[in-house]
Amino acid sequence: MKKYRKELTVTSSDLDDLQHVNNVRYLEWVQLVSKEHWEQLTSQVWEDQFIWVVKRHQITYHRPAKQGDNLMICTYVPEASGAISKRKVEIHTVETDSLIAECLTEWVLLDARTGKPTRIPLEMQRVFV
Repeated sequence: MKKYRKELTVTSSDLDDLQHVNNVRYLEWVQLVSKEHWEQLTSQVWEDQFIWVVKRHQITYHRPAKQGDNLMICTYVPEASGAISKRKVEIHTVETDSLIAECLTEWVLLDARTGKPTRIPLEMQRVFV
């Protein structure tokens, strides 16, 4: 599987009232690394022909992240078939490699012209592996 990694440091703007990273921020990070990973793998032809939309996010929180924590966000696609791609995102602390949160997202591939779901082309499936 082709993995994409991004390191970041938790800032005060990432925090909620409990001084932990806000749930919405985790989802923003999931979206960010997913987009960056796709941009690394895609071609202009695919960008013109297809659109990815989210069907479902399933986030599991293991421990809170706090201001100043250095995090490593890793994403990969363990499965892509039909019109559905399943993308995994894991967030760990850099220093201890402790799992902070993980997310499994189902993405649906749409035909950019019609807006309807379309099968993931075999050559596109291969770029994820």
